Amino acid sequence: MYKHILVAVDGSDTATLALREAIKLAKGQRAELRLIHVVNATLLGWDESTAMEAAAMLLETLKKEGRTIADRAISQVRKAGLEAQVVLPETFGERVASVIVEEARRWPADLIVLGTHGRRGVDRLLLGSVAEGVVRLSAKPVLLVHGTQRKERKKT
Repeated sequence: MYKHILVAVDGSDTATLALREAIKLAKGQRAELRLIHVVNATLLGWDESTAMEAAAMLLETLKKEGRTIADRAISQVRKAGLEAQVVLPETFGERVASVIVEEARRWPADLIVLGTHGRRGVDRLLLGSVAEGVVRLSAKPVLLVHGTQRKERKKT
């Protein structure tokens, strides 16, 4: 039985589907929800002497967007008759998956729920996968929700 469910939200359709699934689980198990949106400022590692002001402005934009994403997710939770806590940790070089797993450990979550785009091949290699990273790093159970229906492979 899950009492603490951590849900990663990033504003994508896939994350919305994962949130819906987490809401169903929380209702059925009377669990607490905590939403996490990681403000990823990794790309802001510009040279301080030339881009410090631009980096600060971009970081503020990322934080504001993260708050908007979290507010939309909280709205969905409340429409379902539940409440949730929100955390918006920032990372400056740490992998997003590591931040999510650390929050799950710290809270402590019984389950992590997140969406996965199901990328394969070169896309997965180049873009990486937060979901895959969470699965590899977490000692907690992880529920992955696919964003689109996967096509059944034809057996030959």
